[in-house]
Amino acid sequence: MLGNTEPMSSSGQLNLPDFELETYFSKWEFTARHHLTASDAESMTTAELLALGSDEDREAYENLHLGYTPTWGTDEVRDAIASVYSGRSAADVLAFAGAGEALFWSMQMFVDSGDHVVVNVPNYQSVESIPVATGVDVSGLPLWTGSGADLQWTMDLELFESLLRPETSLVSVNFPNNPTGFVPDLDTWVGFNQICHERGIRVVSDEVYRGVELDPARTLPAAAEINPSALSVSVMSKAYGLPGLRVGWVVSQDHEALSRLERAKHYTSICNAAPGEKLASVALRNSGAVLARNREVVAAGDAAVTEVFGRYPELFDYQTPDGGCVSFVRYLGGDGVEAFCTRAVEEDGVLLLPHTVYRSGLAEVPTDRFRIGIGRRNVPECLEALEAHLAKR
Repeated sequence: MLGNTEPMSSSGQLNLPDFELETYFSKWEFTARHHLTASDAESMTTAELLALGSDEDREAYENLHLGYTPTWGTDEVRDAIASVYSGRSAADVLAFAGAGEALFWSMQMFVDSGDHVVVNVPNYQSVESIPVATGVDVSGLPLWTGSGADLQWTMDLELFESLLRPETSLVSVNFPNNPTGFVPDLDTWVGFNQICHERGIRVVSDEVYRGVELDPARTLPAAAEINPSALSVSVMSKAYGLPGLRVGWVVSQDHEALSRLERAKHYTSICNAAPGEKLASVALRNSGAVLARNREVVAAGDAAVTEVFGRYPELFDYQTPDGGCVSFVRYLGGDGVEAFCTRAVEEDGVLLLPHTVYRSGLAEVPTDRFRIGIGRRNVPECLEALEAHLAKR
């Protein structure tokens, strides 16, 4: 539905299309027996998380006052968030109730009528649908060249610059990318941020998978570390594997932009839940241990998928993602991706995400792809179910 999204109505209401991914998940996520497309790393219990903290952390959590928290986030959580960024302080942090809320406001607060926005494709749908719904002109930056067996994930700066206009005010990118797992090289990333900053274009950088790259050398600096006007968006859900906390944030050197976002937050969540912010603080202060644990789980999932899909070269072309815990697998079966994914979940409860969930009104996402998740410990079990399904073909 993205291709025919109508702009903001005359009443000022955002005419947003159905969120394809969430609509698909609402049907299958909690009914499918084998969730092989999970986008988050393996989670943990409250007890496991608190075991990483101090006695004072555990006592503070048990005696936590369940009142309102500051809209900006508690001092504790803002300090903890800042600690995982180079050169940033609590003053550069605004907490949100998940990354979705942060993106919802970031993608509409910094554009005006007549502006132009660029978003990478494939993308998390809200970064495309929201600016389209506000009535601004939006262009897509494809993150690939070629097709089929010759397809390569890439970020082409020449192509990006060709999309820019005098009225371009905002660019949204997501690295490590969901669903491809693609991460540009450091020179490209720095060059991209330099282009945007020099032209006065704000970058909204979705960095929710940053930190679980199998090769830590592939971890890019946060946009907010190298670009004075960039907004780095992240969350406890993906790389940290703690979606139940519902704690996200924006980090930026631009404090006026953060203030605008804070005032917008008054209209949505107002503040985060106190237990979530306390537990997020514990996880972030122990980020090295949490991310190392999750990286091991991702590595094991990647090895399992590589082995199993390697037995079916006529059906699957799998590439280890540069970062994050999802990959966009090429499907070679003659029945097509959508039919394959539909049969897998309907017949044997194996949930995968077909390319149609990522369709865009800005560029045609490769139609021979489906998303697989490799960040959970049950990946081998899910693969067994998938192989049993394939045996019936």
